[in-house]
Amino acid sequence: MTNHTANFDVIIIGGGLAGLCNAIHLSKFDKKVLLIEKNEYPKHKICGEYISNEVLPYLTFLDVNLFDFGAVKIKEFQLSTTKNKIISAKLPLGGFGISRYQLDFVLSEKSKENGVVILQDSVIDVEFKNDIFLVETKENKIFISKIAIGAFGKRSLLDVKMERDFIKKKSPYLGVKIHVKGNFQEDLVALHNFKGGYCGVSKVENNAINLCYITNYSSFKKYKNIDDFQEQVVFKNKFLKEIFNNSEVIFEKPLTISQISFETKKLVENHILMCGDSAGMIHPLCGNGMSMAIQSAQLASKLILNYLNDKIESRNKLEKQYIRQWNRKFSFRLKAGHFIAMLFRKDRIASILLQILKKLPFLLPIIIKQTHGKPMKV
Repeated sequence: MTNHTANFDVIIIGGGLAGLCNAIHLSKFDKKVLLIEKNEYPKHKICGEYISNEVLPYLTFLDVNLFDFGAVKIKEFQLSTTKNKIISAKLPLGGFGISRYQLDFVLSEKSKENGVVILQDSVIDVEFKNDIFLVETKENKIFISKIAIGAFGKRSLLDVKMERDFIKKKSPYLGVKIHVKGNFQEDLVALHNFKGGYCGVSKVENNAINLCYITNYSSFKKYKNIDDFQEQVVFKNKFLKEIFNNSEVIFEKPLTISQISFETKKLVENHILMCGDSAGMIHPLCGNGMSMAIQSAQLASKLILNYLNDKIESRNKLEKQYIRQWNRKFSFRLKAGHFIAMLFRKDRIASILLQILKKLPFLLPIIIKQTHGKPMKV
């Protein structure tokens, strides 16, 4: 490998939520950080765009106030089944809505303000030898660092290159997202089920409504196109039909992503610490993936700072501590998310569950708590 350029303390591959929060956190403590992101900011991404309030103390610590940028406070939750039965509850902690377009832009600007070098490029190879990382990009640049963080999202060419286990398994899910203008309660996040999938609905900045649904690809491919699928399947849920039909679409066309995987992933690959969706994804039904990505950044950054400041004496100990702490924080909620999603995929069980919840509404906040944490300590 030739064409060596600058050395960094940390190279972050991928500039989504986990990557950007790591960048801000580490640069706050004067670490030299390079963040490599293939896309330009700002950019829309397929995402539920609802975040639990548990992350607010950490965002304050990062000197980021999203309410200055239009984040919408959310405190109510609504759930409907394929049979058009509905139940409402107060969210135990509450949350807020903000688009990824706005959020990633705010965090990228904060990173730059902190001195993070943001490079628009793609990483094609990462080599680890003699206790350092050599990171090669598509533009034939090579960077050196002591630490590499993998924050490249749901699936990436690097996952294929590293032959990660989850990438070899079929991923049957498809995600679709649009923003619309219309009439929707400001402080509400709703989750509406349809056959083979579910759709999250909530307000984001500028009075836009985010509609984001996930479905089995096998259900979707029976139809000619997205419009046909929505008409024949999604709109069987009367709440979704009403929202879609009484709204004005803001996007030129829906965003789509296929091969979404909820398989278990390794947290460290080739000594790269995986963070955010690269480490593991919770079912969107549980509406807390963004919060998990932000929290995993705090976890990684704290340990990396300890390692770089010689408070953790070896890379082996750093990796073991990261795996242990990540699992302690997230493995139960991932399992709970899998279990809840599995129940809701079965129409009869979902219908019985909803009848129980209607009679015993205090149970719903308890179920929600299983996929959420407590306010983050900083």
